[in-house]
Amino acid sequence: MRRPVTESDRRPGPYPYYGANGFQGTIDDYIFDEPLVLLAEDGGHFGIAHRAIAYRVSGKTWVNNHAHVLRPKEDIDLTFLCRVLENYDVTPWVTGTTRGKLTQASASEIVIPLPPLTEQRRIATILDKADALRAKRRAALVQLDKLTQSIFLNMFGDPVTNPRGWPRAKLQDIGSLDRGVSRHRPRNAPELLGGAYPFVQTGDIASCDGYIRSFTDTYSEAGLKQSKMWPKGTLCITIAANIARTGILTFDACFPDSVVGFRCDDAATVQFVRVSLSFFQKWLEDAAPESAQKNINLAILRGLEIPKPGVELQRDFATRLASVERIMAPHRASLRELDALFASVQHRAFRDEL
Repeated sequence: MRRPVTESDRRPGPYPYYGANGFQGTIDDYIFDEPLVLLAEDGGHFGIAHRAIAYRVSGKTWVNNHAHVLRPKEDIDLTFLCRVLENYDVTPWVTGTTRGKLTQASASEIVIPLPPLTEQRRIATILDKADALRAKRRAALVQLDKLTQSIFLNMFGDPVTNPRGWPRAKLQDIGSLDRGVSRHRPRNAPELLGGAYPFVQTGDIASCDGYIRSFTDTYSEAGLKQSKMWPKGTLCITIAANIARTGILTFDACFPDSVVGFRCDDAATVQFVRVSLSFFQKWLEDAAPESAQKNINLAILRGLEIPKPGVELQRDFATRLASVERIMAPHRASLRELDALFASVQHRAFRDEL
């Protein structure tokens, strides 16, 4: 029943449109009208422990062909099924190199624990309560991140419209911009991975909070040889899939050519550029040509003009950001603890049942 609709043909409407990794936008029609579990088929976050590959939907929805649609039988609680599958390690069944795929035949082989229905509901309730605590902590961090943009607007105005008439400068004249390096094909060849060198990808940048504090992959000596190590403090800008998402490296790392690195001697300017680009993200997404995967080229970023207030004002802004960061730090630490607790409870519940 699931059917894909290309973004250019999709007419916005009141119904959610779902794909492998969740909500993709809205549409003017629906296919399903019931509670369901969606499991990623291709392009899912396979092998990434902290990213879910299954999620719940309900009501009138449209699902494209990148997600399996699961309707639980009478003796299966829907929430329990989703909790089992959302972080399930399906890598033994995933095929494909550049874009992993979990076929229907492979998905049907997944084994799940099957306690009595009352026990399923008890486990699901406990996990839902723990997850609600994590959601509240994330919401607090989102609000604090919005405070960063509010401070920027109060000090400089909207950088896209530049209502205060600041002088403008191209990014290439403010600092250096170069693409990451990943010469070898395929990029995920086993001999390239598993070493001591952090390898940051677009997903790591898209999910960060302005600072890249973690990574999901590492390069070996062979991986490093065909790439390039960028220093701590580099601003990473995605130019493919997730357009113009940004994050500042908190450690030295490699990244592929789907990411651009921005460097400047003044750390305050790097901060200013990072927050400025958050306002330009929609404009840059619209500038990306329609294709199988949206992307922008380096020339677009180099030629992008942003306001350029005085250095002292930029440093004042960076100081205020540091104050916000001091507030965010304990929230972030608490979220890490809650994530670890949730994972422990989830693992114990399903391990004991298996």
